[in-house]
Amino acid sequence: MVTSHLGGGIQNPAQNRLIRLVQVLFLISLVFLLWNIADGQTAAQLLLSADPFLLLASLVALSMQTVLSALRWRIAAQQLGIQLGRRIAMREYFQAQVANQSLPGGVLGDAGRVLRSSQQAGWLKSAQAVLMERLAGQVALFALYFLALAVTSLIGSGPILPRWLLVISLIVFLAIFFLIASAIVIGQADKGSIGSFIQKVGSLFRVCLLQKDIRVAQIGLSLGSAAANIFAFVFAARAIGSEISFLEGLVLVPVILLAMLIPLTIGGWGFREAVAAAMFPLIGSLAAEGLAASVAFGLVFLVSSLPGLAITMLIAKKPKGVNK
Repeated sequence: MVTSHLGGGIQNPAQNRLIRLVQVLFLISLVFLLWNIADGQTAAQLLLSADPFLLLASLVALSMQTVLSALRWRIAAQQLGIQLGRRIAMREYFQAQVANQSLPGGVLGDAGRVLRSSQQAGWLKSAQAVLMERLAGQVALFALYFLALAVTSLIGSGPILPRWLLVISLIVFLAIFFLIASAIVIGQADKGSIGSFIQKVGSLFRVCLLQKDIRVAQIGLSLGSAAANIFAFVFAARAIGSEISFLEGLVLVPVILLAMLIPLTIGGWGFREAVAAAMFPLIGSLAAEGLAASVAFGLVFLVSSLPGLAITMLIAKKPKGVNK
């Protein structure tokens, strides 16, 4: 799914409660607005008649996305001297998903992974491994988006996107290309602190994701994880009766998932549904279908986090002094 912050300023409990209250009130207001604009009654009916087998397919895809992401993190961590077994990496990732569903952008989940994996090489390297792993996921997600956008434009098939979205996509693509090219030039030419920082980030990216002996695995895991995330949404959409194709999903879903990064609601709820309701008419579907599909996806995502909740509860009940 999209990159996240690992922390910020230290907030006291009163500030945290106030922030959470604002998020909840904002979410309620957004849901009320969506219910009226996107025909919430129809969306509710679609949800109640959802195909359980397609919802199960969505659950399997989301679980696979978590497994592939955990393996990607394991490799990145090993490159920085942090040894994680496959089971441990998967356990940590599933456990982090619980927090990822309770705070915007997966802040608490990522911070937890950093803290629990920092004993071997320190918190800095642990944080770098998590950041590079999440960055790889977002790069792969939008690589699939731009590839699908190019394919649909060339073959004339897929969603008929409005010109403003195509223009924005082109601007974003060119901006990313320009920033990367500029960073490479500055990193090579500048001998000061900025050039040194760029070189360190570039070196970290190569070590964790693009070094020769891990390159194929990391690219495959990243693309597989991103595709599983997209397909999970498509399965959820088909479950409520939408006729969205996988190619259309490759174009629409990354934009929908991007809304989960906006730090004004809990776990992306609200904004994700609003964007889905706005995007689905582009493929000839109802806004209510987009709303229902996004809610179904969110609920399945919560179910896919249950292994992490079970792990968290077991750890909380483990007697002191018992290590495993």
